[in-house]
Amino acid sequence: MKHLYHILIIIVLLSSFELAKAQDELKLNISGDLLTDQRFLLNTDNDWAWNENRLTLKFDKKITNNSKFYSEIWLRNMGLPNMAHMSDLYNKGIIDPYNLEIRELYIQLYGFLFDNLDITIGRQRIVWGTADKLNPTDNLNPLDLEDILDFGRRRGSDAINLTYYLNNDFSLQGIYIPFFQPANLPVGIFANALFPELELQEGMTLIGFSDSLVTPRYNLAESSTAGLKFKGFVKGVDFSLSYVWGYDGLPYSSRNIIIPVDMFGGIKINSQLSFVRTHIFGVDLATSIAGIGVWAEAALFKPEKDVIMVNDYSAFYPMSPEPVTIDSLLLNKSKPYLKFIVGGDYNFADGSYFNLQYMHGFIHERGNKELNDYFFMRYEKKFFNEKLRFAPIGGGFIVTDWADLKNNYAIAYIPELGYKATDDAELILSASIFDGKGDNLFAQLKDFNMFMFKLKYSF
Repeated sequence: MKHLYHILIIIVLLSSFELAKAQDELKLNISGDLLTDQRFLLNTDNDWAWNENRLTLKFDKKITNNSKFYSEIWLRNMGLPNMAHMSDLYNKGIIDPYNLEIRELYIQLYGFLFDNLDITIGRQRIVWGTADKLNPTDNLNPLDLEDILDFGRRRGSDAINLTYYLNNDFSLQGIYIPFFQPANLPVGIFANALFPELELQEGMTLIGFSDSLVTPRYNLAESSTAGLKFKGFVKGVDFSLSYVWGYDGLPYSSRNIIIPVDMFGGIKINSQLSFVRTHIFGVDLATSIAGIGVWAEAALFKPEKDVIMVNDYSAFYPMSPEPVTIDSLLLNKSKPYLKFIVGGDYNFADGSYFNLQYMHGFIHERGNKELNDYFFMRYEKKFFNEKLRFAPIGGGFIVTDWADLKNNYAIAYIPELGYKATDDAELILSASIFDGKGDNLFAQLKDFNMFMFKLKYSF
């Protein structure tokens, strides 16, 4: 399998060179960028936190007047060497880790069957929503949480995407995704950021933990996702109404089997993780008021069934004729929960830019009691014919409990300085500073303050 993987990488690289040579003849547009992203922690030892070198290749070709091909591929040197045994030194994949990822790969046909009907088939990123990066209605593609600081990133899905244009201002879109795709979780130092520590009963100590995933069966109905969207433009306002019948890509603990291992309160936990089928009703709009860009977006999530976590203590009571369990209702299907975001931005005459958003409910939060409030802000100013840009204000303020604000808040401060060395290359210096108290995502990152350097070359 490894040899096949290596051969595939070679074929992709050789093909890209051959396609570049024949670009004029075939009229194939090849573009992309080279990114290096390096980060180290601002602690005593300055531990290295992130190493990514990414080559993005985009292939875009209009085959005929009625069809188009598009592909986006990532080839990356990703991560840090992780050697534990002498045998690891024989494996370049461990010493110098890399991977190949097909982000998108599809064919688009215009005027399919009818003049006003377009169809897209293949792996594609289907973007819904009008807000900046964080979109409650964008639920067709699985979350890509590999880099938790890259807000709003999602992977492509293998899908059939139909769009029917009623006229110049209104359209109807239908999506069918046959395969269930879960979210991929953060890596490296952020690996446990989304999941809080297990809460154990008094006197218990966790000695061992194991888990198993229960995924939907892969058939036409159980593993599929479907979406429908009506989009329009009326009196300067872009709006849409949408519906998604899909899964929450982040699993929940549906059953925990607690097993005693000693006489001193030591236990092992075997956890079963499941995915929730959910109905999602969305609405969004965007417009401009006196030169200010304004947007609003909301999504109503309704689980298809009650979401219950079962803690099984039967191992403590071997003589009991019935299983000894404690059930906890996590989500009630009759009580939907609403996530929403409102925001705006403005470009000033002096070259500065301001962006402000308020969001209720982050990507990993579920249920009305778990939704927190997020305020995101960014101010950026450009200098020297836009060669230099400086964002002294960037980041967010998070509140998890307004009644006890001093113990339930978080601050994420991310200033940034960018320099356009050439029209194609930009160097970026930034930092991520976190602080806060309580049980929330960004407060848990306060031990991971870091400095970041990026170089991006586009071609």
